[in-house]
Amino acid sequence: MRTHFALLFASATLAFAALSHASDPGTVNTTSSKSNAKKSNQKIPTYTVYAAGDIADCKKNPAPQSMAARTADLITDALESDKNAFAITLGDNTYPVGKPEEFSHCYDPTWGRFKERTLPSPGNHDYAMPKAVGYYNYFGDIAGPDRRGYYATNLGNWHILSLNSNINAQDMQKQLTWLQTELNNSKQTCTLAFWHHPAYSSGGHGNNENMKAAWKILAQAKADIVLSGHDHDYERFAPMNENGDKDEKNGIRNFVIGTGGAKLTPMFLPKSTTEIRDNSSNGVLKITLHEKSYEWEFIPVAGASFSDKGQGSCHLKN
Repeated sequence: MRTHFALLFASATLAFAALSHASDPGTVNTTSSKSNAKKSNQKIPTYTVYAAGDIADCKKNPAPQSMAARTADLITDALESDKNAFAITLGDNTYPVGKPEEFSHCYDPTWGRFKERTLPSPGNHDYAMPKAVGYYNYFGDIAGPDRRGYYATNLGNWHILSLNSNINAQDMQKQLTWLQTELNNSKQTCTLAFWHHPAYSSGGHGNNENMKAAWKILAQAKADIVLSGHDHDYERFAPMNENGDKDEKNGIRNFVIGTGGAKLTPMFLPKSTTEIRDNSSNGVLKITLHEKSYEWEFIPVAGASFSDKGQGSCHLKN
């Protein structure tokens, strides 16, 4: 299986080639207008991402029997056979404290099967180790440049943004400036962003104020999807505007998917914008990224019954 992933690594590298380059001042677009015209007539491929956070718990069963192994089983074949499929991690990749050996002993035998096809983000348990050393040592360059924990890439007609919700105020401001520049420069029609701490959640941790500024920037840019973890449950919201109010026309569709393997936890009363939620089933969210639309489906582990599916259209940008 790892040999086959190595053969697919070239495809993954193409996707990661765009990491952070959109806002690099030294990057120059040398594509000719003739080449651009030719590309505009080509069919834009569809991509699929499989997302979950709160994954490999070293306090529980050994890796082959763990819940993280069961969620990994849901998507291993798809990631092995589809060159346009990627995994997204929504932080807290390991428990309890993100040690390097947690990544090698608990994450690598499970979600590490498709490491080369993973778009990761860090969580607070990853940062329980100084400077999240286990996380950055394990993921290396695919975790973004300079161990800052945020980066961007494009998948088809989608601009994909991985943010870091664990940084101090000074670094957060740098990230917000970077995010605004990324959105201003993007040529993609659709936008998906992800990070660990949800701006809006009815789970045990609730809303995260530190990510409200990023949410506001994304909403003003008419981003389409935001994914987070942290609360160990699944929750889907109606599209929301920059203030978290329902906005079916231009709002962001928000998902909390802390169902990657860690023990599921209680939820508080639903928010006014909550459409569906569950804390009984571990699993992953499959999102199919079309040229101007998307489909989602929650896939539970074997033996669990919860499911959720639907579709949406990308916003028309100004």
